[in-house]
Amino acid sequence: MEGDVDMAAGEGGAAVGLDEMKKRLKDMEDEASTLREMQAKVDQEIGAVQDPAAAAADQTNKEQVDARSIFVGNVDYSCTPEEVQQHFQACGTVNRVTIRTNKYGQPKGYAYVEFLEPEAVDQAILLNESELHGRQLKISAKRTNVPGMKIFRPRRSNPYMGSRSRTPFMPAPLVYSPYGYGKVPRFRVPMRYSPYFG
Repeated sequence: MEGDVDMAAGEGGAAVGLDEMKKRLKDMEDEASTLREMQAKVDQEIGAVQDPAAAAADQTNKEQVDARSIFVGNVDYSCTPEEVQQHFQACGTVNRVTIRTNKYGQPKGYAYVEFLEPEAVDQAILLNESELHGRQLKISAKRTNVPGMKIFRPRRSNPYMGSRSRTPFMPAPLVYSPYGYGKVPRFRVPMRYSPYFG
């Protein structure tokens, strides 16, 4: 009789454990559905699904801005955007000066200058090889990056690596040992002459 009582208690415990698992599963499903709703809201706000017309309009806007901008190379590292703006003030109204920096915040040595009118670009290119902070500036019209048009550059050979050929690896021909796998004949080393042993 005692065995029957234990079985009933065991079945009751299993039923309670099953109810707890069902409850936890329901909570997890509710949490997953709220996460899906939140993700849908974020995607809607960001506009992850952009229509092609908006992308094309964005590309034409970029091209218009790039047509009013110039690239300035060999900019001194201590130069500020205000000093670059003063240098190009005579060409036209400067809208924005961007001095590119690395991930640590140090300048990379080049800048982009955006003007309000496209005619100012021609005036600014005339200032090519002018000096700012004792350095000769390299000025050119800014080019527009076309997505997907990356220039293919083949890998250069490394002079420190050996000359690697493009032929596939060819293993050496198999030579079977007459003594068996892993067996090497042992030769006795002749003893050196010792006057004490005779």
